[in-house]
Amino acid sequence: MSIKPANLWCKDITTREAREILQKWREENARCPEKVRDLWVNCLSKCKSLGDERWLIVEQVAMAGMDLHDNSLTKECLTILEDKFPKSSRVRRLKIMANMELRERYEEALKTYEAMIRKDEANSVLYKRKIAILIAQKRTPEIIKELSEYLKKFMNDTEAWLELCDIYIQEQAYTKAAFCMEELILTNPHNHLYHQRYAEIQYTIGTTESLELARSYYAQAVKLNPTNLRALYGLQLTAFTLSNQPRISSQRKKENVKISSWASSQITKLYQASSKDSLSIVESMMTNLQL
Repeated sequence: MSIKPANLWCKDITTREAREILQKWREENARCPEKVRDLWVNCLSKCKSLGDERWLIVEQVAMAGMDLHDNSLTKECLTILEDKFPKSSRVRRLKIMANMELRERYEEALKTYEAMIRKDEANSVLYKRKIAILIAQKRTPEIIKELSEYLKKFMNDTEAWLELCDIYIQEQAYTKAAFCMEELILTNPHNHLYHQRYAEIQYTIGTTESLELARSYYAQAVKLNPTNLRALYGLQLTAFTLSNQPRISSQRKKENVKISSWASSQITKLYQASSKDSLSIVESMMTNLQL
């Protein structure tokens, strides 16, 4: 069986189909740099009927060029954007990414972003670029400081809260990580993955009080999504651990044994169901295992 070269997979794709594919990837924040480049080169670079969407596509291709370290493609796209928007801070940011960040001229990039922020304090992307540079340099204390300051200004940025939570977990600062997840649960109380992550952090803390919190939040995650296998395992394990705690009453021990048994039965049912409809169950479980 022959395999098509990477640049031929899109040979028969129409301009309309190429635009729809790129739009879908933009909406999903998907990074498919090789395919983005292929669609640009084979389908869209010479198209004159893109309208204002052309500039979004060119920016997307520029990002793909940076991901691929394709200097000629990146330069081509930045030239197009700069000719159209000569005073745009957005284009300037792309140029900093291409000419400074990719070449690891981090201190120069940081100073430039700081100067831009002083002129445009409401531009959240500039703050994120600063944080991205600090992450690339693994400057953890500064990352925490910058993320904390950023979240004071942009409290609804879920990705930033998750990033800060992950860093606190790496630093074993579990109480602070739990606070991050509490903020996310407040913004979206119906997201079962937030409840699951919060429960995992409380389980890691390991006190009787935190284990009881973990059990409650695992239970809520299961309530919101009964097929969340990871939450079910967490509920079963947490309840079992609590049932063996020496300082809890016999009534609470019985309650936890009952909960642990129930969770085990639900896990068994999911595995039994998987034999009937394995593909859909596995896909659901894999989705539930990712935040």
